[in-house]
Amino acid sequence: MPASDHRLTTLEMARFVSDGYLRFDALVPDELNRAVLDELPSLEAEKLAPLFGQDVEHTGPDTSTPLSQYRPGTAVGEVLALPSLRGIITSLVGPDPVFDHDFVHHLRPRTTARQHLHPDAIVDSADPSFDIQVFYFPHDVGPGEGGTRFVPGTHLRRVPSTATAALQHVVGDKRFVGPAGTVLVFHHGLWHAGDDNPSDRDRWMVKVRLNPVVPQVRLWNTDDFDAHHNDHTDHVFANSRRDSVASILRHQHRWQSTDAQRYDLVEKVKLWRYLSDDPTFDCDYYLTRLEHRIARTGVAGAS
Repeated sequence: MPASDHRLTTLEMARFVSDGYLRFDALVPDELNRAVLDELPSLEAEKLAPLFGQDVEHTGPDTSTPLSQYRPGTAVGEVLALPSLRGIITSLVGPDPVFDHDFVHHLRPRTTARQHLHPDAIVDSADPSFDIQVFYFPHDVGPGEGGTRFVPGTHLRRVPSTATAALQHVVGDKRFVGPAGTVLVFHHGLWHAGDDNPSDRDRWMVKVRLNPVVPQVRLWNTDDFDAHHNDHTDHVFANSRRDSVASILRHQHRWQSTDAQRYDLVEKVKLWRYLSDDPTFDCDYYLTRLEHRIARTGVAGAS
């Protein structure tokens, strides 16, 4: 990220569109991580009380509260106010998106509580706008300690959350392992799940979902935009560039067959067209081919 404003680069935005997430190791300083861990038991109690019919004082923000007013005077609020994290958030959903909800995910030692794989969405419309979910890990999570499981590249598959419940072992899925203060930022449609905690210590994670209130168009640092944003002639069998946005979008995830990769690529292209405000952008000519055919003949055909 550029040191000047902490916003994402064009290539980082392209990786988000391709993978559905970005990862930032040890983004939050250790002192603040420790302060958050001290706060989390009380925050967890507040979040769980309504689920058990308990009446407790509501101290958190209401849905649709601007992020700038998120939990002032708290360590968790300070995390969301870090310039390094605000730059990432601004790049994806704007400078002051609204708070949707948050939750404290806590598992005690040697607890079996595996979630089913799911997107945090209903069956979405074709609207390319998206929410983000900030997954913040205030302590390190080691190998075999059951960190959050997720499947890169699944974010643009519009499915109900129960449709993925039976999937237990997806080729290419990941489990979070990393240092304290790491932040993962997910597209709201990315398939993910909480896992068991086989370790001998408590495991904590804070999730915050944010909604955009402005068009998500070129919100990142675009200093490198012209150098990497390709035109429709970037085609893997004709004139592909190694440093273009298209070269990132055409990445094939391990779970994808060739035909699935191509259909998903078209959805990525549609999302990049929205983000870049370029309705002519393409990768491997899929949409341009159809659009030219319609323009010439007035009839839409298969690609």
